[in-house]
Amino acid sequence: MSTVTELKAAFEQLPQKDARELANWIQKVMDDRWDRQIDDDIATGKLDKLAEEAMAHYRAGRVKPLHEVLDNA
Repeated sequence: MSTVTELKAAFEQLPQKDARELANWIQKVMDDRWDRQIDDDIATGKLDKLAEEAMAHYRAGRVKPLHEVLDNA
């Protein structure tokens, strides 16, 4: 297995097309890992407290509709 330093150096040598292909592949792998982590956190209840807090804010009327937030961005 190459080190991160070696991988970075090799990446620098890639033609633009190959570099983009590799970057897209890395992004997909990272996105898939993130999705699995979120699914695992949901399954184990790690997000329950955050969900409860969010619902409490919603019920108390402290949440803006998404279109209002996006329109002001």
